[in-house]
Amino acid sequence: MEDALWERHAGWWQQEFTAGADAEYEEQILPLIEHHARGARRVLDIGCGEGQVSRRIASHGAHVVGVDPTASQIRVARGRGGSAQFVRARAEHLPCGDASFDTVVLCLALEHVDPFEAAIDEVARVLVPGGRFLLLLVHPLLQSPGSGWVEVIGSDDHFWRVGSYLGDDVSTDEVGPGIELSFAHRPLSRYVHEMGRCGLLIDDMVEPPPPAEVLLETGGFPHACSIPRVMLLSARRVRS
Repeated sequence: MEDALWERHAGWWQQEFTAGADAEYEEQILPLIEHHARGARRVLDIGCGEGQVSRRIASHGAHVVGVDPTASQIRVARGRGGSAQFVRARAEHLPCGDASFDTVVLCLALEHVDPFEAAIDEVARVLVPGGRFLLLLVHPLLQSPGSGWVEVIGSDDHFWRVGSYLGDDVSTDEVGPGIELSFAHRPLSRYVHEMGRCGLLIDDMVEPPPPAEVLLETGGFPHACSIPRVMLLSARRVRS
């Protein structure tokens, strides 16, 4: 079901979130990954979509392979050029040998994989000992069911309501007119524990404030600058 939704809406994603169209990607997400992937030589980009993360990393001289289950995304990724290679594959079944990469990137894609444990197993399998895993998530506090901005009637005050954070949830949301995608919410501890089980030990975490342009696009609420929209977990693969 999820693969079919992404196949149907790939063109929307490519138009709205790639090739400089999205301020959050341009001002925050791509620079954040670029910074933390500095020095990487062999990189796997899981859930690569049309390849903008792969191309960004490859532009610094790394050998990059991007994988995605959506045929139309892979077709566009190949057509947009660059030195990265693109292969159609699922995160749970990577067509890669053991210890093939020194860096694995999974950017805003694990929220669409349910269950997700097999994907983390695969990340650990294809990383060399000491290799780096960069996991970028929509911040779990934002994605918990029932979360959102609440406006106080008769006042200029707004606050962010955190919904049912501790439980897992999978829902199909309308993210644009006629555009429906499935999202899985999990508390942060679920990711941390699963990564630890696989020998992926977190040594850094980043919760950046939203870029100024994104704040304006999302309503300019007074306290929005204090609520991160994304988070990055950086982990090392320890020896078994």
